[in-house]
Order: sequence, then C-alpha cells, then structure tokens
Amino acid sequence: MKLFTVEEANEILPMIRPKLKAIQSYYRHIGDLREQARAAASASEFGGGMRGGTSYVKTLYEIGKLTTEIHELGVQLKDYSRGLIDFPSLRGGRVVLLCWQLGEEDQIEWWHDEDAGFAGRQKL
Repeated sequence: MKLFTVEEANEILPMIRPKLKAIQSYYRHIGDLREQARAAASASEFGGGMRGGTSYVKTLYEIGKLTTEIHELGVQLKDYSRGLIDFPSLRGGRVVLLCWQLGEEDQIEWWHDEDAGFAGRQKL
C-alpha cells in the first residue's frame, strides 16, 4: 500500500480530478442505457442486442481504464458518483485515510480512520 503525505496527495489532485469527472460522466451515460442493457441481457439467449450497445461497452471499458489508473497511483476510489477518494497516510504512527471529493477545495482538508468512513471525517 502506498502511503501519501498531505503534500504528495495535494500534488496529484490536479491529475485525478479530470479522471473523476470523466468517471462521473461515464456513469451517467451508463445510467441512461441501463434499462436497454437489462432488456438486451434478457434477450441474449435469443441473439438479442441493444441500440447503443457498442457505446455501452466502450463506456464500461473507459470506466475500468480510469479506475485502474487511479488505483495504480495508490488512491482509493470510494464513491464514483461523488468523486470521493482516499489517500492512505500515516498519522500518529498509524494508517489513516486522507479524504477528498469533487467540489471541495483544491487541497485535502480532511482525514478519517480506516474503519470510520466518510462520516468520521476530521479536519487536518
């Protein structure tokens, strides 16, 4: 597990922010096609398909690619719809999570214990 200082996490936020925005957009697109995809899945045994099926599959691929890129940086994607991410960090000799989401300031201001989640956020 990669551990980040607050400074290191803040340095890569500008690189992660557009990825999170793209993931949000892709998930909205998938949401628009969800009913068609369910119907196509039900009809698949009869050779069914769906209008926009290629776009749907491409969107899933793009989400997977961006999610992988974020995880390879050592960042944990917690909620795609909110653009919520955590950066493992050391605080007081123990691993905690630096917490940030789209719409917040351009720097990380929150942290929480690994088992506390978003509700347990505390100001740095």
